[in-house]
Amino acid sequence: MYLSHLSLPTCTRSAALFQGKLVQNSSTASKERGVGMFIRRRYMRTVCLTKVPRNANLEKLQNGYLFPEISRHEFEHVQKYPNVKLISLGVGDTTEPIPDIITLDMAAHSRALSTVGGYRGYGAEQGNKELRKAIAETLYPDVHIKDTEVFVSDGAQCDISRIQLLLGPNVTMAVQDPSFPGYVDTSVIMGRSGNFQEENGKYGKIEYMKCGPENNFFPDLSNTPRTDIIFFISPNNPTGYAASRDQLEKLVKFAKKNGSIIIYDSAYAAYISDDSPRSIFEIPGAREVAIEISSFSKFAGFTGVRLGWTVVPEELEFSNGFPVINDFNRVVCTCFNGASSIAQAGGLACLSPEGYKGIRGVIDFYKENMKILLETFQSLGLKVYGGKNAPYIWVHFPGSSSWDVFAKILEKTHIITIPGTGFGPNGEEYIRVSAFGNRNSILEASERLTNLLK
Repeated sequence: MYLSHLSLPTCTRSAALFQGKLVQNSSTASKERGVGMFIRRRYMRTVCLTKVPRNANLEKLQNGYLFPEISRHEFEHVQKYPNVKLISLGVGDTTEPIPDIITLDMAAHSRALSTVGGYRGYGAEQGNKELRKAIAETLYPDVHIKDTEVFVSDGAQCDISRIQLLLGPNVTMAVQDPSFPGYVDTSVIMGRSGNFQEENGKYGKIEYMKCGPENNFFPDLSNTPRTDIIFFISPNNPTGYAASRDQLEKLVKFAKKNGSIIIYDSAYAAYISDDSPRSIFEIPGAREVAIEISSFSKFAGFTGVRLGWTVVPEELEFSNGFPVINDFNRVVCTCFNGASSIAQAGGLACLSPEGYKGIRGVIDFYKENMKILLETFQSLGLKVYGGKNAPYIWVHFPGSSSWDVFAKILEKTHIITIPGTGFGPNGEEYIRVSAFGNRNSILEASERLTNLLK
């Protein structure tokens, strides 16, 4: 056999014996299977096992992380249909160019690094002081956030992980259901989730706060047990719903009563079109119970540039009276060397009057996409939510599996969406549709969906 010349080194303990699998032959096995088993046995014997156990918390994660899993489906579909035009309304990646007034500043900063006078090395881990001040003054003008309370980062998702390190494995937590999957998955990795329960799609030690149309997308706090931390995103990803002032006042009151900390994600605040609060710190008392995470990704199209921030108020304290900001500063200084100076130059340009105007124009473009998609689904008689305060449409398909709807739309229209259960068990029967895309693709997607679902 042509493989017989292979003589790769083997380990003392053969990996082929791992769990007694992959080495069992059957007298009735086909020749093809027999060859496959031979190849696997030969390959497995070349793998040396260490004596280091796998992180048991990582073993608890279900499947792959949602968005790489969607990318895998996308890749497989392209392999199957190489000649079709695939339209992605799935992973919420921005598509429109960053205004050149911003990129020109980034380019100038980058070019200056080639000069003696313009070169800069490490910056402050907490971020450029000028940028921290601009974030506080431009994005929090009426809530008195200090620049020293702003920590610039390489994105909100990275800060979620740093906050998990800050809080440790022993705190209890609650999360909206549905909501961004990063909160749950990082909590699983931290070891605070308990085991996954197949019967309900939940982790045993996480409190899932049901948020659907039946309760105006806000949890019933009267029936919500106390937890140490509450992850809350508004506008919500995936439902697109922005919590009202009254709702956030109830949330802050609930946290104060229970001595909890709210981890508030405002990544989509720039898309709010009504009078819903854009920051948790607009709510009286929030400085004593909340941390806010946000990002330039969807606000300024920085998904690839990578820039975000977290606000930790000085008043926020642990149960022993120690300031949370001090520990977060320590985590940042230990785990992070600061955001790219080039990205921070872009952030400063975003917050200039001209840059901010340019960004608003791009946001308005995506809002028009939202309107097109919203009207498309509504014209088909479907129950649709979102599409007003966030760049996502949340579409209900009663009685259907969200993954089945995802697969049908992909197969029949070559459009990528996101199955609702990727955001929590309460996302079943829904899909999330992103409004990020160029206008021609949005219009073509609208036509394809209409032809399929009419």
